[in-house]
Amino acid sequence: MISPPSSTTSEHTTQGRHCAVEFQALPSRIGQVRRIVSAQLHHWRLEALIDATALGLTELLTNVHQHAEAEDGTGDGRGGRTAKHCTVELTFAWGRLTVSVHDHDPRLPRVRGSAGRERLSTHGRGLALVAAISESWGVRAQRDGSGKTVWFSLPVPSPAPAREGRTRPGAAAREGAAREGAARDGRAGEPGADTAPADRRPAVTPAPVLPPAGIEAATAG
Repeated sequence: MISPPSSTTSEHTTQGRHCAVEFQALPSRIGQVRRIVSAQLHHWRLEALIDATALGLTELLTNVHQHAEAEDGTGDGRGGRTAKHCTVELTFAWGRLTVSVHDHDPRLPRVRGSAGRERLSTHGRGLALVAAISESWGVRAQRDGSGKTVWFSLPVPSPAPAREGRTRPGAAAREGAAREGAARDGRAGEPGADTAPADRRPAVTPAPVLPPAGIEAATAG
């Protein structure tokens, strides 16, 4: 039987927003925790960070389940179903989301080689992936030896710049009103309209007057 998270807290302070979820680290719980975290990010309007957060969080929780020892030190490091608890924390401040996973195993993880070489390894691959998708990450041990915290941070994407050349609000309406007024005054500008001053227009030579048909023009003798 899967029990619900033992505690879920969320608060909003002047320095930022914070949410924490404590639960038993079992494979069947990872999906539930991802849904809780996604809902919280939706509430904070950080939808752009949901995919990267879910990916990094899945790797960290998988590491806890597979390698961390339980609170009583009975973990076998090979995914044994022992009592392992961890806490997931979300902190959003200064345009940056920090995701932290705390467990009770004081041993610090380490990345073995580069992210490309880790594809051939069964250990450390999660941290290499976390390092690749995040802005920064790290590990810190508890001073009293009660465990460790692995964290990573993601910046909030900047909004897309406004598209240039867009008509300002009200400009189209003012332009239309001006055209209508010019049309009423008989001064609507049309392509090809002759608007040059009279003294600058080209002279027009009148066409010659021809005699009516059947009448020959008199020839001066």
